[in-house]
Amino acid sequence: MMNSSGNPLETAPIPKLILQYSVPTTLTLMVSYLYNIVDQIFIGQGVGIEGMAAVNVAFPLTILTNALALMLGDGCAAQISLCLGGGKQEEASRALGHTVALLIICGLSMGVLSGVLAPGIVQLFGSTESAYHEALAYMRVIAWGLPFLMLAPSLTAVIRADGRPQYSMRCMMLGAAINLVLDPVFIFWLHMGVVGAGIATVIGQAAAGLLFLRYLGRTQTVCLRKQYLVPTWRCSVQILTLGFPSLLTQAMTALVQIVMNNLMRTCGAATEYGSDAALSVYGMMIKVYQISHSMFVGVSSATQPINGYNYGAKRFRRVRETYLLAAKIALGVSLAWFLVFQLLPRQIGMLFVANDPVYAGFAQHCFRLYMGAFFLYGLHMTTASFFQATGNPGKALLIPLARQGVFLIPLALLLSSGFGLDGALLAAPVADTASFLLSVLLVRAEFRGWRKRGLFDGDYI
Repeated sequence: MMNSSGNPLETAPIPKLILQYSVPTTLTLMVSYLYNIVDQIFIGQGVGIEGMAAVNVAFPLTILTNALALMLGDGCAAQISLCLGGGKQEEASRALGHTVALLIICGLSMGVLSGVLAPGIVQLFGSTESAYHEALAYMRVIAWGLPFLMLAPSLTAVIRADGRPQYSMRCMMLGAAINLVLDPVFIFWLHMGVVGAGIATVIGQAAAGLLFLRYLGRTQTVCLRKQYLVPTWRCSVQILTLGFPSLLTQAMTALVQIVMNNLMRTCGAATEYGSDAALSVYGMMIKVYQISHSMFVGVSSATQPINGYNYGAKRFRRVRETYLLAAKIALGVSLAWFLVFQLLPRQIGMLFVANDPVYAGFAQHCFRLYMGAFFLYGLHMTTASFFQATGNPGKALLIPLARQGVFLIPLALLLSSGFGLDGALLAAPVADTASFLLSVLLVRAEFRGWRKRGLFDGDYI
């Protein structure tokens, strides 16, 4: 029997809902990524290429922390939406309590382990000999902020499912503003270099994280109850299963960064650019790319509560319409950013390191090769989010696993062995093309299956 609750997720126009949910989420992520970009710009201007390389070496640790946070947050948000769509209010509140408990456990564990194991992590993540000491110092500082860093992406998803995405945006803007003010103080005035940048980042993350925690006492659709803070096996597995595709996506992104860092170090040494410049430019490019990535996450995440609720309410046609609109938006955004990356790479690079023709030259070369098929990029994220929201984590898991683990990493290793640095960079457009085709095939098969089962009438893609 169809749910007729009148919930806006079920009745409001789909374009309005996507705009309402995607814009705050996109801005929240953009502000979050500004932590890294602001650090990079100030370090590039105040410390130089070696300092930028040191920060880039530590960056996979941030990605891995976000991976854990997104697994818990997206899994909880998907569970809340499915439960509310099915009228299971108590189960939705239970999911929130479990997620908060797991966040505290994972955040503290990540902070302690990262600080203790920092020397080995820095070497594993591809540090050059000249950047090692600064990378180690920076990583030990940011380890203190990892428990707070986990709160932002995880609770952003929960707050979005609760219908208040604007709150997340305000929290992240405050944290970024604090970081922006403190970076020049610590780097230029106190001459603390990368350590100062790390301290500014941690203070900003702590401020934002505490505001996210404050929201838990004012949730609208779910209630945080003391008895639900003790995790149970059944509810924890449901959350982790639904969130595992998000974990895999981010974990594979971190693995790509680690592999590429090492390839930039080894292959870059054989070019006119050198290891430090190659490592520095690649890391800068990935951080700029994250601004575009935030738009895709915003669109795909906006569809999660819409799809999850309507799938739970058996409004299958509305789920399909939401996916198709989101796919068109994602591909439009992909094309726009492709043009930016192809037309303005040198100008982007000079924002970070000015008056260095070698750095600017490799920035242009790197962007144009690595982002060569970016106009196809957005669809795989929208498709993975669709499968995640409709309770099909297996297919949601397949897409990021294929793009990063089956296509990108093996191709980077294979092509770099024959074509050096250019071969490593060319692996990305091949992976983008292959993941686009895989996404099209999977979603066509899914909608055909729905039509055969009589879940909706009419045409399908």
